[in-house]
Amino acid sequence: MKKNIIYIVLIAIIGVIAFVPGVKNSLKDMFFPIATIESAVHISEEDYDIELKGINVPSTNLKNFKDKPIFLNFWGTWCPPCRKEWPSIQKLYDTRKGNVDFVLIAMNDQEPAVRKFLEENKYNVPVYIAQSPISEKLLPKVFPTTFLLDKSGRILIKEDASRDWNTESTHQFIDNIIK
Repeated sequence: MKKNIIYIVLIAIIGVIAFVPGVKNSLKDMFFPIATIESAVHISEEDYDIELKGINVPSTNLKNFKDKPIFLNFWGTWCPPCRKEWPSIQKLYDTRKGNVDFVLIAMNDQEPAVRKFLEENKYNVPVYIAQSPISEKLLPKVFPTTFLLDKSGRILIKEDASRDWNTESTHQFIDNIIK
């Protein structure tokens, strides 16, 4: 009888984690940063060499952000999940722009559409369009794709989906990587 109760409780816990919205993401936020640091992939000097045409900032090269923590996001105005996460990225930028460099690269987009999107929504996060090939390590397979790189070029977070970036766990994670 006790074994049956234990099994029922375990199944209920697994069910809550799998099917209740928010629980899975909360647990992921709690444990994800630790796992990613241990198995982090490094970005090489060549991977940073991407010419970037500035949309609301001056043009530059991604290698100018080397040796600094970077919030690197690949998105498109045509992508509904990308548009969904923009408000949280803007809020994160407003509070953390002094600690982390933000580089958002519009993909498969035309400059007028990107400018219109930024102006209509009053977003001022630095946005670029890549003018040279993007390394396989960084080239997104889905949109949005976001990387959080530390100053040594380690990929600490790679998120292949839309997410709320203005969370306490993200702020704590950034605090830890800028030390």
